[in-house]
Amino acid sequence: MYLFRRFVYALPIVLVIASMPAVSGSEQGANPVFSATGPDALEYGEKLGYPVGSPLLHQPNMVGNYSHFDSLHPSHLVAKAGTPSTLERAPAEVSVTYKYDNQDLTIKDYLARNPTTGLLIARNNSIVFEHYQYGRTDQDRFMSDSMAKTFVSMLVGVAIAEHKISSIDDTVQTYVPELQHTVMGTVPIRALLHMASGIAFAQNYSDSDDDATFHRLLFSSVGPGPIATIRRFNTRIAEPDNVFSYASLDTEVLGLVLTHATGMSLADYLQSRIWQPMGAEADARWITDNTGQEVASCCFDSTLRDYARFGLLLAHDGAFNGRQIIPRQWVLDATKPATPGSFLALGKGNHPGGYGYQVWLLPGPGGAFALEGIHGQRIFVDPESGLVLVHTAVRTQAVGAPGEAELLVLWRSLIKQYGTASSM
Repeated sequence: MYLFRRFVYALPIVLVIASMPAVSGSEQGANPVFSATGPDALEYGEKLGYPVGSPLLHQPNMVGNYSHFDSLHPSHLVAKAGTPSTLERAPAEVSVTYKYDNQDLTIKDYLARNPTTGLLIARNNSIVFEHYQYGRTDQDRFMSDSMAKTFVSMLVGVAIAEHKISSIDDTVQTYVPELQHTVMGTVPIRALLHMASGIAFAQNYSDSDDDATFHRLLFSSVGPGPIATIRRFNTRIAEPDNVFSYASLDTEVLGLVLTHATGMSLADYLQSRIWQPMGAEADARWITDNTGQEVASCCFDSTLRDYARFGLLLAHDGAFNGRQIIPRQWVLDATKPATPGSFLALGKGNHPGGYGYQVWLLPGPGGAFALEGIHGQRIFVDPESGLVLVHTAVRTQAVGAPGEAELLVLWRSLIKQYGTASSM
C-alpha cells in the first residue's frame, strides 16, 4: 500500500500558471483571508503595531519578529523563480471539524483559540484554505525555526545525486577537514541525518542549555564562527547512529558538509536546486552567522505559499512543476516509516511515529510526516492524500504547549474528512 501510493504521487505534476488576486474573504473561494487581530492580541503588541526588536521572545515583539526576522540579523537571499508556479484555488474553503478538550470545534475555532499567524492547507497543488492573523499577510516571510532542518536534509540528497557527496556513510572530516582531530569529525553523515551523532549536547530550550549557548555564539556579531563553536562540543556519550538525541549541533554540521562539498552557500544551493525549480513566487532569506555561513538548524524565512510548495514537493516524492527536483528515492528513504524496535522508532511522547532524515514521522499507516519548529511552526505532509498543512505561530512556550496537541488533532481530522480520492 505504501509503495503503491508513493508510485502514484511520483508522477510529474503540471501546474496552472496564472495570476491569483489576494482577495480578503472566503465568499470568493479559498482566497487569502486577513485579520488585523488574533487571540490575546494586546499581549502580542497589537496597540504597538506588532513591533520588531529585541528581545526576540518578548511576547509583544513575537509577531513582528517572527514575520520580519531577516531585519534583525544578516541573511542571504534565496531568489524567487523567474516564472513562478501559481497554485490553483478551490472554489470554496474546506470546513474541518474536530473534537478536542470535550468540545466540537471547527478550523475557525482553532484560529480563535491559538496564536497562529498563518494557516494554509493545500491538496494536490490546489489551495483549499489560507488565513492570516495579527495583521500578517501573504507577503510576509515567516521564520521557520527548526523546519529549516528538513530543507538541509533534502539538499544532502541533491548533493549525493550530483556526486558532490559520495555517500552518507562518509565521515564529516571527509568534507570538513577543519573538524579533523575532533569527535565530530569521525561521525558519519547518516548519523547526523538521524540526530544520532552520539555527542553530548543538551537541548531542552532553557536559557542555559547547550543549544542556547550554541546559538548565542552563532548569532553574535563577534562570535568565533561555526567551526570553533562546534569544536566546543567534543564529548562522546554514545556510538554514532545508535541513540536518538535531538540536537541542532548535528544539523549545523550537515550545513558545513554541504557548503564544503558543493562550494556554494546553502542559500545559493537551495535557490538553484530547489527554490527556483519548484517555482517559488517570492524571495526567501536564510539567516547567517558573522562569517556568512547560514545557520543550518533554523531561521529560514519564507511566505506560506512557498512553504506549501515545498510541502507539496515532498508529498509528490520530490517531483513538482513538471520535473523531478529532489531524487525520489532520497525522499522515500528520508520519510519512510521507522523500523519497529529501532532507536528511531521513538514510540513515546509527542512523536510516536519516529524520526527519518531530519524529519518527524507521524503515527499511522499512511506515511505522513512533519517539519517542526519551536513556538508552533509546522508543515504536515500526507503523501497518500496529497494534503499539506502549513502553520506559523507565536506560541510563548517553545515546546509542549496545549495547542500543539490540538493542531495534531485538527490535522488528523483533516486527513479523515478529506484524505480520500473522492473528497474535496
